[in-house]
Amino acid sequence: MREQVIDWLKENVSEHRLQHILGVEKMCENLAIHHRIDYKKAAQAGLMHDLAKFFAPPKLLEMAKKEYNEIDPVCLSNPHLLHADVSAIVARDTFNVTDKDILDAIRNHTLGNPEMSNLSCIVFIADALEPNRGDTPELEKMRQMSWKNLHKSVQQTGEYSLQYLIKNNKTIHPRAILTRNWALSEVRNQKS
Repeated sequence: MREQVIDWLKENVSEHRLQHILGVEKMCENLAIHHRIDYKKAAQAGLMHDLAKFFAPPKLLEMAKKEYNEIDPVCLSNPHLLHADVSAIVARDTFNVTDKDILDAIRNHTLGNPEMSNLSCIVFIADALEPNRGDTPELEKMRQMSWKNLHKSVQQTGEYSLQYLIKNNKTIHPRAILTRNWALSEVRNQKS
């Protein structure tokens, strides 16, 4: 199925985005092996996480409304945020993915979700930290944390994203904050 997905991606995303997707797939697989999580599921979720990345806003809204009936106001005004949810729909409907863990990991890769599984944490982290994202000391430090502690890595990744959104005067979805706070709580619970 991997080749079928890659062929589909070649028709629906840019070459630059495809390289990002392949980087996420590889990082997901490696992190999953390291953290003793099903690496096949991780690689599949990583490969499919951005299926809807280049869908036009009206298409994202239409597909999300059909699936979920109601769309929150932040996503209504920023339809691009729906690409994760819609990518899960495409994975299910186009590639017959029925595994709830994989679909949830695809769905959660952008905003995260409090109480998300370790598989979802891996895809969330890999999307932000795969090697094509850059080579700054900050990113390298965050990559190192991803091998040590998934929840601390989710916290750092969430904070990194929030800083970017604030600096660039972008809308912040409440779920991004809830995800960061959940990860922080998990890290604190590990220490006690």
